[in-house]
Amino acid sequence: VQVVESGGGSVQGGGSLRLSCVVSGWTDINYCMSWFRQAPGKERERVATIGIDGSTSYADSVKGRFTISRDNAKNTLYLQMNNLRPEDTAMYYCAAPFQRRYSSADYCPPGYWGQGTQVTVSS
Repeated sequence: VQVVESGGGSVQGGGSLRLSCVVSGWTDINYCMSWFRQAPGKERERVATIGIDGSTSYADSVKGRFTISRDNAKNTLYLQMNNLRPEDTAMYYCAAPFQRRYSSADYCPPGYWGQGTQVTVSS
């Protein structure tokens, strides 16, 4: 399984970016998936998760600003990020579980990781 993120970049505070994540190696992405991020000197943290039924969960710090979505036909996961803040600056990672049986946004253990895409927000 390969996970490849794209869409990062540099924006000013208040701006928007949309990240994409393409998963290959499985015939579909009918399992839960998540976005994580890691800022310099900090631990990696979960940002958002989406279940196969479209249910979602978000970190408190991004609620109301970020939206996770999926296009199963394209094997692609998205993260729409609006009203970006300097504290959102981080490397963003997409993650899929090792086992396809994980389907819920409530519990989605990361297994396969992408290489990350950098998001930098200036004030």
